[in-house]
Amino acid sequence: MRFVKGHGTENDFVILPDPDGVLDLTPEAVARLCDRRAGIGADGVLRAVRTKAAEYEAGAEWFMDYRNADGSIAEMCGNGVRVFARYLVDAGLAAPGEWDVATRAGLRRVALGASGDVSVDMGLPEVLGYGEASMAGTTFQGRRVSVGNPHLACRVDGPVAALDLSRAPGFDPAVFPEGVNVEFFRTVGERHVEMRVYERGSGETRSCGTGTVAVAAAAASGTAGASEWTVDVPGGRVTVAFDGETAFLRGPAVLVAEGETRPGWF
Repeated sequence: MRFVKGHGTENDFVILPDPDGVLDLTPEAVARLCDRRAGIGADGVLRAVRTKAAEYEAGAEWFMDYRNADGSIAEMCGNGVRVFARYLVDAGLAAPGEWDVATRAGLRRVALGASGDVSVDMGLPEVLGYGEASMAGTTFQGRRVSVGNPHLACRVDGPVAALDLSRAPGFDPAVFPEGVNVEFFRTVGERHVEMRVYERGSGETRSCGTGTVAVAAAAASGTAGASEWTVDVPGGRVTVAFDGETAFLRGPAVLVAEGETRPGWF
């Protein structure tokens, strides 16, 4: 089986070219691919399938079928969609420029050249109210934010590097019945924050694209007008820009390897 490996600010993915939608991608198969010791290793899998073959909504040629590392299905991935777009251009399946990618959270418009950063229209995040996360006996207050998938963005006073994210933070399943991505962020400058994230289905990752948008939205809550935020994650830096109607996420998308799995392994 053919694969490509890529990452966006070290949030890494196995990309599976499947234009005709013939792969039987079970949760067990995804988990095996993402295993960092016995597999290729990744935070998730991006299956590249034409929308016609996926029987998905019209308006885009390609559907990004995103799976978390544990095999569960996710609605959207901000870093993933940038890496997905870079793969399509690199493979000659799409031209540089602007076009839509279909996701389970709806169409997402990407803009990219033949190389360099990729920008994606993430839609306007919805700040839903307040919530709580618990970790190591401490309760953190946060903002509930939807970026097509659920987030809880918690502001902290100290450096995020000091937090222990070796275990999943606790949360109220009645508030988040489908689970939640939990972000911890700290303001480090004007419209500049640092964050770490524990992703549902994957654990702590080096970056989370939708999470950076959620954190920027939480940090900007109560401010008026357009703004641009710098978000530092363990894997690098992205920018999130709001114009009052939508949010744009811009950052690197890098392809690092390609190959085929051994016959019979998958």
